[in-house]
Amino acid sequence: MNVAVVTVGDELLAGRTINTNATWLCDRLSDRGVSVERVTTIPDRIGDIARVVNEYRAEYDAVIVTGGLGPTHDDVTVTGVAAAVGRSLEEHEGALAWLEDDGYSRADLTEGTADLPKGARALHNEAGVAPGAVLEGIYVLPGVPSEMKAMFESIESEFSGTTTYREEVVADEPESALLDRIAEVRERFDVTVGSYPGGTVRLSLTGTDEATVAAAAAWLRERVESPN
Repeated sequence: MNVAVVTVGDELLAGRTINTNATWLCDRLSDRGVSVERVTTIPDRIGDIARVVNEYRAEYDAVIVTGGLGPTHDDVTVTGVAAAVGRSLEEHEGALAWLEDDGYSRADLTEGTADLPKGARALHNEAGVAPGAVLEGIYVLPGVPSEMKAMFESIESEFSGTTTYREEVVADEPESALLDRIAEVRERFDVTVGSYPGGTVRLSLTGTDEATVAAAAAWLRERVESPN
């Protein structure tokens, strides 16, 4: 299963808010064997949301969109998603019923709180108010991290793939000096190797067979200089 993650918010693009949602989602999806192939941040603009979501839903098995849910003027994500799939917005009775169960009266709710694309499956917001939605492989989640995490956990079983295993080898050598051993470990073992230099070089080995990944990491550790 391959997935695109779209985070919506002017505050993310301005650098005023750290995009922890994308990092958390990528980690959880990877743990489930799902391949995250795009992470895109876009502004609170209906046209941009519609264009990106429409493009990605044709290319990936699922699109997860976070941020911009609610009835305020800059909460336009649901409108953009509806435009992407050519649907109108309508008040979702199931979402309203959940909110009433949580103690909110319909009269007290801001107009538009429960408006979702026509035919969408509503996702209850256990940690907040604004509901999420699922339609045509698009999952719309809140931007507030606590709300997003709770909602994703309610539907994460819908995301699955081939489990991958990972081990890390740290080398106290220049990255350029490690090229021969990186090439050899890739030839000897069915693993993917990522190289991440800094004060040391972190070599990340991943594969679909746990024993193979462990053997590759052990082989490589014996052949690099480790930090003291």
